[in-house]
Amino acid sequence: MRVHPTGTSSRRKAAEAAGLDCAAAFQKIALDCVASIKAHHTNACAGDAEAVHQIRVAITRLRAAVAFFAPIVVDAEWLRLKKEIAWLNGSLGAARDSDVVVEYARRKRYSAWAQRMIGEQLGKSQTRDHRRLARCLRSVRTQRLLAAMAGWIRQGPWLDRSKRSKDAEPLQAYCARELHRWHERLARKGRHLKTAGASRRHQLRIKAKRLRYMLEAFTETIDLRGRTERLRLQRPAKRLQRALGDLRDLERLAGLARGSPQAENGKRGKKHPPGYPRRRQKLLGDAIAAHRDLKHARLC
Repeated sequence: MRVHPTGTSSRRKAAEAAGLDCAAAFQKIALDCVASIKAHHTNACAGDAEAVHQIRVAITRLRAAVAFFAPIVVDAEWLRLKKEIAWLNGSLGAARDSDVVVEYARRKRYSAWAQRMIGEQLGKSQTRDHRRLARCLRSVRTQRLLAAMAGWIRQGPWLDRSKRSKDAEPLQAYCARELHRWHERLARKGRHLKTAGASRRHQLRIKAKRLRYMLEAFTETIDLRGRTERLRLQRPAKRLQRALGDLRDLERLAGLARGSPQAENGKRGKKHPPGYPRRRQKLLGDAIAAHRDLKHARLC
């Protein structure tokens, strides 16, 4: 659980934030992401589900920061790094998805059904995905990627361009404008959520996640002014992300059962998890409510 800074620590972070420009703020956020990847590397190689999750979070935070500060930081080197990150994220995503579905299948509500309809399929897939991820994380390619990311953040071509710019926008003004733009985009994209397909819901979840992570970064890593206002967006963004994520995981569990050998052979039993229609409807309702609250929230 994160603890928000108080007292002397909070004042120190606020003073540091006052002296940052956009380039320095990006560096602080991005280097924190790289440090998190390195900190969880060993445990993720050993198959620890939480470590895998934290690396995924760090990569998403990094990509969100690049997207947020794109006019300042995106250059040819980032486009190359982006492809390498996508390669690493492929193995991380497969392992994380396996972990989440296995966790779902072990819940009391679903365990008997999952054992009957999916059997040992989930455990085998999880083992395979984690072995693949361990090879990926231990590879020279990943080590080079981490070093290249840190080097690019600290002294990439984008930084020279930023230093030469004579009309750099103040950090507080830039963040306020971009957060407003991201908020408006998310409010617009979430319309008709009730009838949206899986792909559209997935894209909305990614946007909600990125907004949430940037709001958190501006509180926990940089401590910009306006924490109370940011929380008005952060809370519903987090609820929206989680509801859509749970809905995606539930649908994946049902999809695995429909494609299982037991289902194909006509084995008796419900192809959907117990209570699936009601649970799916509730999660969709939670997502719609969260989006409504986010849409009506205001930064100022």
